[in-house]
Amino acid sequence: MRPLIGLSGRRWPAYRLGTFVPAAMSDLFFDLHFADYGRSVALAGGLPVELTRDADVEGIVAHLDGLVLSGGADLEPAHYDATPHEELGETEPERDRWEFALYHAARAKGIPVLAICRGFQLVNVAHGGTLNQHVELDEGAGHPQWEVDGRETTHDVSCRATSLIARVVGGDLRVNSLHHQTLETLGEGLVVGATASDGVVEAFSTLDNAVLAVQWHPELLPAPDPTFTWLVQTAIEVRD
Repeated sequence: MRPLIGLSGRRWPAYRLGTFVPAAMSDLFFDLHFADYGRSVALAGGLPVELTRDADVEGIVAHLDGLVLSGGADLEPAHYDATPHEELGETEPERDRWEFALYHAARAKGIPVLAICRGFQLVNVAHGGTLNQHVELDEGAGHPQWEVDGRETTHDVSCRATSLIARVVGGDLRVNSLHHQTLETLGEGLVVGATASDGVVEAFSTLDNAVLAVQWHPELLPAPDPTFTWLVQTAIEVRD
C-alpha cells in the first residue's frame, strides 16, 4: 500500500472568501489546504490526506506514515521568548499549538517529517531555536520575493556535501523564496544542510535524518520534487 502522508493547513473564517460566501455563513470556518502539497505527495507515490485540527492529534498520527508541515502565517514570537516586531505578519496561535503537537507526535512515532517554510521555522522553534521576525528584500540572496510567481526560482542555495538535503536533491540548486522570516539561532539537535549566499539557513535536518526542513516551497517546483520523493520513500522504509 502507498504510505499515508498527512498535510497540515490553515483555518480561516468564511468571510475571508468575500462575496462568495452568503452572509448567513460568514461566521463559519473553513480549512485551507493548497492543492500543490497533496499533488506533490501523490506524484511522489504517496496517499495525501488533509488533516483537521478537530480530532485527537495522537489518534491521527497513529494512522500516518509521514507528515508535511506546510507554509502559512508567522509563528507567535512568544514561542521563542521574543517581542513582536513591527513588521510581524499575521499569526495563528491555534495553528501553532496544533502543529507543535503534530510534530511531537510524529517524532514520538518515528515517522518522517517534511517541514516547509513556516513548517521549517516551527520545527526550529520546537527544538529551542529562534527566528529573525522580518528581513527586507535582498537582491543578491533573493528573499523575500513576493512579487514573483512562486513557481519561479529566484536565488541559489548551497548544500553542504554530507547533508541530508544534498543527498536528496543531488547538490546545489535554485529555489523560490516566499518568506520574510529567517532562522536566528539553530535549535538543539538540528544540522544545517544548506544556506543562501548571505548565509541564511535554507535547509536543516535532525540528527537521525527523519526530519527534513526547507525554507523554500518545493511543492511549487516541478513535481515530483525530490523532497517529496524522500518523504514518501522514507515513510515506506520506516513502515515496512
